Amino acid sequence: MNTNIIIKFSKLKISLFFLPFFLLTAIVLFLYNYHALSVNEYIQIQKDSFLFINHNWAQYPNLQFNLTQLGDCLILMCFLGIFIAYAPKIWESLLPGLLVSALFSSSLKNIFKVPRPAAALDNDSFVIIGKKLTGFNSLPSGHSITVFTILAVLLFAFMPPKLKYKIAWSLFIVIAGLVIASTRVGVGAHYPIDVTTGCIIGYISGLAGIFISRKYRIFAWVNSKKYYPLFILLLLVFCVVIIDKIIGQHLIIFYLSLISLIVSLYKIISVYVESVKE
Repeated sequence: MNTNIIIKFSKLKISLFFLPFFLLTAIVLFLYNYHALSVNEYIQIQKDSFLFINHNWAQYPNLQFNLTQLGDCLILMCFLGIFIAYAPKIWESLLPGLLVSALFSSSLKNIFKVPRPAAALDNDSFVIIGKKLTGFNSLPSGHSITVFTILAVLLFAFMPPKLKYKIAWSLFIVIAGLVIASTRVGVGAHYPIDVTTGCIIGYISGLAGIFISRKYRIFAWVNSKKYYPLFILLLLVFCVVIIDKIIGQHLIIFYLSLISLIVSLYKIISVYVESVKE
């Protein structure tokens, strides 16, 4: 599996960045055309669409609250622990990709300083699920960036060879990512363009992670079994954090995360013990 992923990553072209940059440019031009480059107009132009999505998602509070947790980097990475043993190239690309996404997220939030819906709109006009966020860091959506950073790596790691399956796989990844990202509007934390922009930036970050790992091999040590104790410790810390989350909120996604962590720990420990015996 790991060898196939390395081969797939090696064939990726820099032209893959053209589409996301085109989409970002289109968003800027759209906002410019509607005189919405100021903070107030940016919020007003999305108010109706925000309320529409928020009210429709409100019909499924438990589902969206579980799904929105997948925008938490820790939760998503719990499901990827098994790849440390089977496909370390994924982690080798994810780590720089997530660093790039964190840089994008923090810097852009500080630049734009767009107030969250709960800080700008009448709180009685929309549904808030979970913690009410009132900061001035709405654009872009950090959860959406994280989701698409990870999904972009998985998209190209497991891209099928045949065209019809490529299309089906790509649509599945994009739709799944958009559904998860849209929950950020559903819980009342972001505006639609925050989420859309975050998805595009996340895709760019995931691609950047692949190209960085391919050229510089900074995280090539992930492939070495002598570092497995570090990953075992990391996953154990994840387990403690997830158990704490389960105690606080009995969400299904947390239980699934914990099960995934236990399976990953078992496999990684087994592989490490075998390597030591050799």
